[in-house]
Amino acid sequence: MANTPSNMLALGTKAPYFELPNPSKSNEIQSLESLKGKKGTLVVFMCNHCPFVLHIIDKLTELYEDYQDKGIEFIAINSNDIEKYPADSPEKMIEFQIEKRFEFPYLFDESQSIAKAYDAACTPDFYFFDEKLDLVYRGQIDDSRPGNNKEVTGEDLIVAFENLLAGELQDENQLPSMGCNIKWKH
Repeated sequence: MANTPSNMLALGTKAPYFELPNPSKSNEIQSLESLKGKKGTLVVFMCNHCPFVLHIIDKLTELYEDYQDKGIEFIAINSNDIEKYPADSPEKMIEFQIEKRFEFPYLFDESQSIAKAYDAACTPDFYFFDEKLDLVYRGQIDDSRPGNNKEVTGEDLIVAFENLLAGELQDENQLPSMGCNIKWKH
């Protein structure tokens, strides 16, 4: 597992638009526009097998339960090459979503064009947009990593969510997420 940091897309960037299939909804095509939150939208690039994703998925699910009612929507996207990594196939995405009991949409970016549009580098890679879909936070969920014995708190995302909800400025000192590299097609 390679430790790949996120590329840290420029703050203020407009969320790149997408329409992607949702395997758990019979591959219904869902768009950023139809899924976005009233107050904020967290786009997270993730996959099923990455130890970094497995490390934070329960906390991510908990944060969704805490913030969905406050107008913040989560959208997960899997962009991995499923020919080389069949554990990330759409069928396995459905199993992963059921097993980990998360309710937020988990979409499949087979062409990898959406990951490229977001300049995503790793799983998990987090992008938090305000109600106008301008990027206000990108980086880590917190400073816990597999094996560093730090508790997964979700602190960095919670601060970003709370600042947005309170109308406060975001901390500009944002630290990159770290994870396995996105499995690009060659």
